[in-house]
Amino acid sequence: MRLVVDLNRCQGYAQCAFLAPDVFVMHGEESLLYNPHAERAQRDQVMRAVAACPVQAILVDDPDDLGAPGAPGAPEGESGTGSAVPVGEGLSGVR
Repeated sequence: MRLVVDLNRCQGYAQCAFLAPDVFVMHGEESLLYNPHAERAQRDQVMRAVAACPVQAILVDDPDDLGAPGAPGAPEGESGTGSAVPVGEGLSGVR
């Protein structure tokens, strides 16, 4: 699963870092660092973190994907392409 965080939208509430500390880390009080290629084992934590983001700054590319091409657990022959979808309430994150 591939993650994209809109760092312009992120307000540093750190809900993601609290719920998925292996993927999201606050650096200082306002800077977010994250792993854009979360592992399948972290899926539940990541999805909770995405849903908890008050400003819906986190996008998930194909949350049911097993991983990027060539990554451990990725299906052979899969391109790994998908569309980025906002996760959370309503369509407020759609542009």
